[in-house]
Amino acid sequence: MGLLIDSSVLIAVERGQLRADDVAGAARPNEPMAIAAITASELLHGVHRLAGARRIRTERIVTGWLATLPVIPFDLEVAKVHATLASQHRRRGRPVGSHDLKIAATAVHLDYRVATRDRRSFARVDGLAVEYL
Repeated sequence: MGLLIDSSVLIAVERGQLRADDVAGAARPNEPMAIAAITASELLHGVHRLAGARRIRTERIVTGWLATLPVIPFDLEVAKVHATLASQHRRRGRPVGSHDLKIAATAVHLDYRVATRDRRSFARVDGLAVEYL
């Protein structure tokens, strides 16, 4: 098992609402931590929306995370899990946001837990272990 970190957690760290040590402490001993490719995209998109000193500061932080945390690609195997989850949720009338469902599919495929601050979206995904920070 591993820990897949959602952008909500990293954004909370960047804003000073959560300590990086709390994130690291959520991982069990010898448990790998990573982010999904869509999370990397969300973080980089956030950087591109900023300007001036805040952009420089945030870009430095995000660059550090991307250099430190492995980025799990959205490959064919993850896409298969995503398609299954998406169809299940649509049938039940409980859709989950596209990005969150890609993160969930990545975690389910790898048998990872998701570390998040989003109590709504991820709680609806069957078979997903969630760590709320």
